[in-house]
Amino acid sequence: MPGLDRHRLSLKGNRRRSMKMPRRLVLCALAVLTPICVSHAQKAPADNYPSRPIRLITPYEPGGGVDIMARLVARNLTSELGVSVVVENRPGAGGVVGTQVLTVAAPDGYTLILDSPSPLVVAPYLMKKLNYDPQKDLAPISLIADVPAVLLVKNDSPIHSVKDLLTLARKEPGKLTFSSSGLGGTAHLSAQLLKVLADVDLLHVPYKGTAPAIQAVLTGEVTMTFADMTAGLPFAKNHQLRAVAVTTPQRNPALPDVPTVAEAVPNYASSVWYGLLAPKNTPRPIIDKLNQAIVKFVQTPDVNKMLVEEGAEPKGSSPEQFRVFLQQESERWGNVIRKSGLEPQ
Repeated sequence: MPGLDRHRLSLKGNRRRSMKMPRRLVLCALAVLTPICVSHAQKAPADNYPSRPIRLITPYEPGGGVDIMARLVARNLTSELGVSVVVENRPGAGGVVGTQVLTVAAPDGYTLILDSPSPLVVAPYLMKKLNYDPQKDLAPISLIADVPAVLLVKNDSPIHSVKDLLTLARKEPGKLTFSSSGLGGTAHLSAQLLKVLADVDLLHVPYKGTAPAIQAVLTGEVTMTFADMTAGLPFAKNHQLRAVAVTTPQRNPALPDVPTVAEAVPNYASSVWYGLLAPKNTPRPIIDKLNQAIVKFVQTPDVNKMLVEEGAEPKGSSPEQFRVFLQQESERWGNVIRKSGLEPQ
């Protein structure tokens, strides 16, 4: 019947509308709730972080300045964050091997690196094949400390000053030798800068780490080394080796009677710095949490005093300040490397 058919059609239409209404309500609800859910998802990494042990890579052998600083940082982060921070030594290729490990790690804040200039600002100029871009593949967290190097020679060496060193180097070019932890390390770059500014010829003898490089001076295998203060200071203070000069523009409070290289070679300045980094794409809330922990660590009076006594200049920077610093250091050492005639290998 026509009337009944119209009634049935009306009922079907009402059913469709009644079925559509909940769907619309659901969509509206999702539209309202989605930003809230996203907000909670964005907060979650930092809110729950860290919930398990953190691996802190140091890309050098045990006993060197980077390793010593990494263990100090690990102890303090363990206390501050409430989880174990475990140092893992991954040496090789002047710090490149360990740094590369970080670049392929998950960006979740559970793999970090305490690094130094060689793999971050020097390696791009000295290595033909580098499997990472320091400016793109790493997330800076904070600059921790700036540390001068100290020029060390054997106690019975005829070198008592930078002037003595330069006189001997000019008398017999290429005869004086210096040890280092490898191509592009603190000792290597400090000596290269001296060669460029003073126009002298020194022979480079690389070792697998700062500790064996210092040992080579003790045994007389090489003439000298530029050891970062963290590793070299004990040898100077215990009179196991003679401290000839420090590499910063001003004398260092830890060795106040030791002159600077710049007092004999104008414009000379070299140092090694330590910084904490994570893989790229690590969530910003995690970066900020780690940055706050590092800045607090550096500013703690006892830690600050200890760093100064060890010859270091405490820093503690924002991630952005550290990134700009890395760019400036890259340009600076790139110029030194070009002037020294070093070719990528």
